[in-house]
Amino acid sequence: MHRLPLGLCAAALLAGPAAAVELSVHYLRQDVPLPPTLSNLAPLPEDLGMAGARVGLDDNTTTGKFLGHTYTLEITEVAEGEDLLAAARAALAETPYLLVDAPAADLLAIADMPEAAEALIFNVAAADVALRDAECRANVLHTLPSDAMRTDALAQLLVLKRWDDLVLISGTYPVDVAYADALRKSLRKFGLSLEAEKTWAFDADMRRNASQEVPLFTQDFGDYDALLVADEVEDFGRYILYNTWQPRPVAGSEGLSPRTWSPVVEQWGAAQLQSRFTDTIGRDMESKDYAAWAAMRSLGEAVVRTSAADLPTLRSYILGDTFELAGFKGRPLTFRPWNGQLRQPIPIVHPRALVAQAPLEGFLHQRTELDTLGLDEPESACTAFD
Repeated sequence: MHRLPLGLCAAALLAGPAAAVELSVHYLRQDVPLPPTLSNLAPLPEDLGMAGARVGLDDNTTTGKFLGHTYTLEITEVAEGEDLLAAARAALAETPYLLVDAPAADLLAIADMPEAAEALIFNVAAADVALRDAECRANVLHTLPSDAMRTDALAQLLVLKRWDDLVLISGTYPVDVAYADALRKSLRKFGLSLEAEKTWAFDADMRRNASQEVPLFTQDFGDYDALLVADEVEDFGRYILYNTWQPRPVAGSEGLSPRTWSPVVEQWGAAQLQSRFTDTIGRDMESKDYAAWAAMRSLGEAVVRTSAADLPTLRSYILGDTFELAGFKGRPLTFRPWNGQLRQPIPIVHPRALVAQAPLEGFLHQRTELDTLGLDEPESACTAFD
């Protein structure tokens, strides 16, 4: 039996008399070739992100059947080399609500289309800080945390543990470089710094050589409190663990990692969401799945509270002071009205357990401690939401 989550029960009870409302959402995915990596032990699920949207649709429908609300989801996958903008144009002809799973440049190209001027686009895949900064768009909201939100979470934990003698190994792919840059900025933000850095530019088979190569590679770091790894494509980081010259903690993309979502998070009803996802999809929920789920649920929550499906009403409510999303992270989730980013706690985990969840105790903010993660309003150059 499918049980109605407590947050959805409350929404249904508070919504008042049923009113027939229909909401259509389109998930648009740009297939991007993955770079070659040293291991194929953990291939990405083919339905990554899309599965989260489907579970979000199910949750919306569970509430909607009590209220006379109907939700539909269409999914379009655009192969490499095919016309993404044409697919976006076709989707926008059917609905103004898009979930976009695409690199930042493609997301901006869609957002800047004339057809998207009266649309609401949810970014569920691009963690680029610039999209929440000078390159923000008023028609784009972000349910995936930025790189800065995740690295700020890690920096808070480093401060709390007094691990202030830090070194960094970074990969060479653009996402690695972006994550390393976010790490540096987060360390400065919280009064930390790097004592040394190295770039991983090898293509040797570490499955055979890690125990010989990694100690030599890390030997000249000397002593330190923790080694940070920027390896967002999951290429080499797994081979750094337990092979360093000095036996020290590894954090960042591997080891102690700040994540959007992790199946090891079990508090705050998270186990319930994970169980629903596993029962429906047959695998663990990943970070992109969570971002897509949160986008679908944000729309569903707005429809329940407003009994409307028109763009001006839903956008105004989602960015307003009364919107809250029960996101199974211990705090209500809200959108930052200055750049469209969904505020959310960041779990810091290792593969077997939750270590901490940021924002951590002692990191205060005049508005909400969640705004200690990522670009705060004075830090953001976004003006599109003014």
